[in-house]
Amino acid sequence: MLVGKNKVEKFEDLQVWQASFSLAVALYEQLKDCRDFGLKDQMQRSAVSIASNIAEGFDRQTRKEFIQFLYIARGSCSELRTQIYIAKKVNILPKAVADTFAENSRKISAMLYKLIQYRKNYTST
Repeated sequence: MLVGKNKVEKFEDLQVWQASFSLAVALYEQLKDCRDFGLKDQMQRSAVSIASNIAEGFDRQTRKEFIQFLYIARGSCSELRTQIYIAKKVNILPKAVADTFAENSRKISAMLYKLIQYRKNYTST
C-alpha cells in the first residue's frame, strides 16, 4: 500500500496512526492530575481507541476488515471530540488546550475519511 510517496509497511508508518498516537499521549499528559475520574477515564479510552483500531485494522486479513476498523477509529474520534467539548465547558481543560485537541481530532477524522476512501477504491484485498 502506498500513501503519498512513502510505502507503508506497518501501521506505525501511517501518518494518521502517528497523529492519533500523539493526541492520545498529549491527552494523557494533560489529564494526569485530573480528579474527575469518570470523564478522564472515558476520554483516555476514546483517545487510545483511535490509534488502537487503526493498528488492529491494519493487521487484519482483508481490506473490508481494515475499513471497518477505520470506521470504528473515526467514531472514537468523534466520541473524543464530544468529551473534549464537555471538558472545556466544565473547566477540566483550558480553552486553548481543548481547542487544540478538538482541531487535532477533526484533522485525524479527515485523515481517516481519506484513508477509508482510498482503501475502498483499492483493488487488491
